Amino acid sequence: MKLELLKLRFTVCQLENTEQADCTAPFTFLAKTDEEVSLVCPAASCPGGALNRQDGWRCLRVVGALDFSLVGILAKIAACLAEARVPLFAVSTYNTDYILFREEFTQTALNALTNAGYEIIEE
Repeated sequence: MKLELLKLRFTVCQLENTEQADCTAPFTFLAKTDEEVSLVCPAASCPGGALNRQDGWRCLRVVGALDFSLVGILAKIAACLAEARVPLFAVSTYNTDYILFREEFTQTALNALTNAGYEIIEE
C-alpha cells in the first residue's frame, strides 16, 4: 500500500464556531459535534482566536480511493505506529484516510511504516 507524505505542516485546533474556519485551503478538515468544533488545517491557514491550538503536525495520505468494504486499513497503520511509539491523529474522508503525527516523530513513523511494507512517496 502507498502512503503519501504531504509537504504541508498542519495545525490541530479547537474553535468557538465554524465561521472561524477558512475551508478554502486544501487539506482542511472541519468537525462539529454537540461539544466542540475541531479544525485540522495547514498551519498557515489556522484562524486567530482558536480556543486551543497545536502546531507541528505532518500528514500521510493513503493513496487512492478506499472502498467502504475494506477492513483494517487504518487499524494496521495505527498498530504499526503504536508499536513504534508514534502517537497519531487520524482523519477519514469519503475517499481515503489521513494519518497525522507530530513532526518530531516523522523519521520514526516513516521507518516503521517502510519496515512494515508500506511504500512512502513524497508529494
